[in-house]
Amino acid sequence: MIEISPQSVQQFLALAIGFAVAGAISTGYQLVTQRPVSFRLLEQGAHASTFAAVPMLVFAAPFIIMRNTLRGRRIEGRRFEFVMIATVIAGVWSIFSGTVVVMMLEQVSQLLS
Repeated sequence: MIEISPQSVQQFLALAIGFAVAGAISTGYQLVTQRPVSFRLLEQGAHASTFAAVPMLVFAAPFIIMRNTLRGRRIEGRRFEFVMIATVIAGVWSIFSGTVVVMMLEQVSQLLS
């Protein structure tokens, strides 16, 4: 029988939560603005909207990376190695952002109790 360590389960859940939050933020942005979220939001220069977009892009980045990677593979025929590296980057980013989301939820639950 295979035993899975609690740390592995925790990292898997952080990965799943990170991708879920990234998808929810990206879909919410697209619902409100009628256009997909993109890193191009940072190209507007030093405006208040650019600074407001940074936290959103930090949490939406795994979704954006994967969407752009899969589109690039389909449209431009990018090599498998590039897709694999981008997937690993998106996964690690998702683990980090998922961990932050879990930590924020723990803090909120402590404040409310």
